[in-house]
Amino acid sequence: MKLQQRTFYNRLLITILRVAIGWHFLYEGTAKILQGNWTASGFLLNTSGFFSGFYHWIANSPALLNISDFLNMYALLFIGLALFIGLFSRVAALSGALLLTLYYFAYPPFGNPLMSASDGHLFIVDKLFIEAAALLFLFFYHEKGYSIDTFISMYRNRKKTIAPEPENSSSRREALKNLATLPVLGAMGWGAVSNFKTYGVDVMSGATIQVNQTALSELKGELPKGKIGKHEISRMIAGGNLIGGWSHGRDLIYTDTLFKAYNTEQKVYETLILAEKAGINTINIGFPSNPLLAKYKKMTGSKMKVITQVAPNLDWKGLDKVGPHTDKKLFFDNIDKAIDFGVDIIQVQGNWCDWLVRDNKIEVIDEMINHIRQQGYTAGLGAHSVESLIACADQGIIPDYYMKTMHHDQYWSAHPRENRVTFEVDGKNHLDHNRFHNNMFCLFPEKVIDFVSKTTVPVMGFKVLAAGAIEPKDGFQWAYDNGADFICVGMFDFQVVNNVNIAIDCLKTTNRSREWYG
Repeated sequence: MKLQQRTFYNRLLITILRVAIGWHFLYEGTAKILQGNWTASGFLLNTSGFFSGFYHWIANSPALLNISDFLNMYALLFIGLALFIGLFSRVAALSGALLLTLYYFAYPPFGNPLMSASDGHLFIVDKLFIEAAALLFLFFYHEKGYSIDTFISMYRNRKKTIAPEPENSSSRREALKNLATLPVLGAMGWGAVSNFKTYGVDVMSGATIQVNQTALSELKGELPKGKIGKHEISRMIAGGNLIGGWSHGRDLIYTDTLFKAYNTEQKVYETLILAEKAGINTINIGFPSNPLLAKYKKMTGSKMKVITQVAPNLDWKGLDKVGPHTDKKLFFDNIDKAIDFGVDIIQVQGNWCDWLVRDNKIEVIDEMINHIRQQGYTAGLGAHSVESLIACADQGIIPDYYMKTMHHDQYWSAHPRENRVTFEVDGKNHLDHNRFHNNMFCLFPEKVIDFVSKTTVPVMGFKVLAAGAIEPKDGFQWAYDNGADFICVGMFDFQVVNNVNIAIDCLKTTNRSREWYG
């Protein structure tokens, strides 16, 4: 290949690389500016790398966040434009590499891969790394490609020449090649504008997807804490249903799948990190979520306390076969497995408490609670039907705390009181709109209030919003006013801070007759 041909292809390849990266930067910056309310707040707040303190410091200062947002948007815009047309391209390449380095270390793809790139759990080398390396190559490589920089350089060289050669068609063509990116920019810009008009601003572009949520900086104070056993826990704890994909969506058959699709492992991590920063230090999870929480704590160093629900290793449909000769190891299997996962508090699962009481197998509950305590753990007892807890108390089975569904029945989908049947929660879903259909979890609120008022161990209310049917302010206040010492609330990441603020307000204004336990 002739030298002239090699020079042409070399210059062409450098131009394509520079323009491609330039368009990426330019499009990102333009999309953020056109969105109008873009902010890097969520991106900065959820960082977990070893520089996370620096990013959190920016996010928690309104002034610094405004500066950061402005610099992000316009740095992307001007770096992209400079790279695309090839003006001050070496400065733009170095600036772009530095900006990408800041993005890279916000979610470094090592140490904690689940908090890294959304397009895969990569190790060290991700797309930010590759693009930054390409920009450094453009910075150090002597060839600038076809660019305005080259055009200016050619013009200056001709001016310095004492006896310039006569201008010919070859030199004119070479000059035009260096300006060729301008019409290309116009064509691609027109296409992008047309795309915006058809589909709207590309809010998926860049570091964050915008969700209407309250920022950490808007917290109203510190969420109060209480004690269960030796554990100091926040008066509102996180529920695990949304993480595990149990939605209680009435007759909406897609909600379980939707919850699981939203709450990817990375999103669960982001939600838990945000919850901890907002003052929620405990989560109550279903047994299948134990591996995920154990992994989260190991990889992030989180101090979040985990309450896990356990059930006997039995088929509930065969409870009639449980008797004195049943291997007690079946009662304890999941308790021991939970301990191996590193949980903090262990609780007999609510639906199993109901089934065991209903089928006259209450001794299994006693065996399980005793085994939990013998291992040195705080033992909780959950239930949907208050009759289960009353029956256990009558038999002298008193846990270290109760976890009871606590919500009123003044909401649209609650079925009539006269049609409610003890133990029907987790039972048959009726087609009759006046019967149970995964719609109600505290069947007789007045009985619950009476039981709670008399108990002298801490009470944790759950399903306080009737699985999304009651507004948080209403549900939280009702539970606290009627004796709940703690409430357990399932929430998405964009609800966390607002729920904490509501809980703080409710705790300040609660009008309860029962003293606080825990």
